[in-house]
Amino acid sequence: MDLVDELVQKRDLPDEGLRELLSSSDDVMAAKLFKRARETAAEHFGREIYIRALIEWSNSCRNDCYYCGIRRSNHAIERYILSEEEILQCCGQAHEDGIRTFVLQGGENPVKAGELVGIVALIKKKYPDSAVTLSLGELPAELYAALREAGADRYLLRHETATPSHYAKLHPKEMSLENRLECLHELRKLGFQTGMGMMVGSPFQTPDHLIADLRLIRSFRPEMVGLGPFVPQKDTPFGTYPAGSADLTLRLYAIIRLMLPEAGIPATTALSSIIPNGHIRGIESGANVIMPNYTPLSRGKQYVLYDNKSRQDFHKIKTELNAAGYVVNPSRGDFKTNQYHV
Repeated sequence: MDLVDELVQKRDLPDEGLRELLSSSDDVMAAKLFKRARETAAEHFGREIYIRALIEWSNSCRNDCYYCGIRRSNHAIERYILSEEEILQCCGQAHEDGIRTFVLQGGENPVKAGELVGIVALIKKKYPDSAVTLSLGELPAELYAALREAGADRYLLRHETATPSHYAKLHPKEMSLENRLECLHELRKLGFQTGMGMMVGSPFQTPDHLIADLRLIRSFRPEMVGLGPFVPQKDTPFGTYPAGSADLTLRLYAIIRLMLPEAGIPATTALSSIIPNGHIRGIESGANVIMPNYTPLSRGKQYVLYDNKSRQDFHKIKTELNAAGYVVNPSRGDFKTNQYHV
């Protein structure tokens, strides 16, 4: 039994096996890894790709992460917060396109995030057939609870790296991996479908760091896994560092699909920002979610997490997926065990 077959059968590998899958130059083994990931995704989701409407709520952030273009020390961007009216217009447009999950993403801003409690309730009242996913960073437990009570269904909080010493190299001292993980456990306790994930190829990252990430993800068993390559942003301390590897990102999509067959795994915008047709290549490596951008164009231009950020259009994505033999599924797409068969 080779490493890919062992991963398929056991949903896990020893550290050395994971290291081999991540770094091997064996093209035959890599091709088999991607093939088995595609087959596993098809077993659980058929040829359907879930579509989530991304709404970039705000680029105002209290944190100063060294890699992020909306860090508080970046004075080169114009800050914004979408109004209730703008958010509802975005949801309305997405709903008209048939999409039944709205993803509100933004910088970490607990004071302003509190205003989203009422907005989430309005969205759920106006679109009761739709899910709301939030990605707003680390918030007080009582605010998470209020957002959940208002009707929010899912929450994505990327852990970024599972190694404390590496986390400290990417973030200022007031931030900690320990608190990030406490937030993830609190979100799960509140009943959110919970997502985590990491940057691939971030500064100072080693294969051991990625193996630790895989161990954490497999142990936590999130309903969603969001990961993409590190892409530098010129106005940050890491602005001159090289971007992460697309190939390594695709291998991680495949490995995570085989570890967690039923998870929602987006083919992220960051991947499409560094390689042509990144979203299609991500799908062909085991991803099963794409998030077209519904943020008002004038606002989205200021949501500069990294340079050369692509903007994914729903109708273009639908055409490209159909051409590649996939079917768009714009439904809520809630996490379910054994959607097709194992």
